[in-house]
Amino acid sequence: MGTATVERVLNERGGVRPETVEKVIRALRDVDYPRRIPGKHQGLMRIDVLLVNPQQTFFERLARAFARIAATLDPAISVHRTFMDESNPEAIARKLMDPTIRRSAVIIAAPEHPAVRRALFVLRERGVPIIQIVSRMNGLDADYIGIENAAAGRMAGLLMCGLQRRAGRVMAMCHSGIYEAHRQRVSGFSDFLARQNESGLHLTMVSFHHDDADRSRESLQEALDKYADIVGLYNAGGTNSTSFCDGDQGKYMIDLFFARFYFTASKIFNFQNGALCSSNEI
Repeated sequence: MGTATVERVLNERGGVRPETVEKVIRALRDVDYPRRIPGKHQGLMRIDVLLVNPQQTFFERLARAFARIAATLDPAISVHRTFMDESNPEAIARKLMDPTIRRSAVIIAAPEHPAVRRALFVLRERGVPIIQIVSRMNGLDADYIGIENAAAGRMAGLLMCGLQRRAGRVMAMCHSGIYEAHRQRVSGFSDFLARQNESGLHLTMVSFHHDDADRSRESLQEALDKYADIVGLYNAGGTNSTSFCDGDQGKYMIDLFFARFYFTASKIFNFQNGALCSSNEI
């Protein structure tokens, strides 16, 4: 586009197509243009933030953080936060492809699924910036903001080997296999333990609980019933419960080292009340 078009947008002279105005605004933001964008362009830059699992403390806090950030932005930037059902990836894909939404960028935390990946590919082809948070999708060339999950898993392994002096079986728990972040954490944890033969710790099983409190508790109880020599537990998933039912606590009061990826106030309360004997947060 020509300089005259840019000048018309900057000085609100009109006569410029909305999609061209949006491109100019986006370019100005990219180069940190020092002048304030004219007020008539408010709302032209829509950033969609797609998250999952609003019942989880982690994602609820993440949504509130985006709200705080949005409050500090120029009025020309509108941040739309949407929670989606992770068990319905087709609905997430439809949301991404909604023709009634004119978005300037997408920030997304979603399960890895072909339908979601295809929708994001289409948006990339249209020039819409994509930023992945929390977990990446294989094969998607898009920016990622988050931790190095394999390193987090290795750190859990280091803590497990360094702080649990007893030899025995170790159990890992996570949501499922639909998030690369969880797969990488468990893989990093497993790889580290495999290289520490002198520790006497062996990863025996990986349990998927979909971040459901009851499933998490039941799978741990079943493992402890089956294996008397479990001495360690790594929870690589999000917010879930490892507390035990009333009346069963004495049965499961063992010297179990527990490393988990994310702590909440309720989980700290469980430990303080003797659900598990020791813990470490990473």
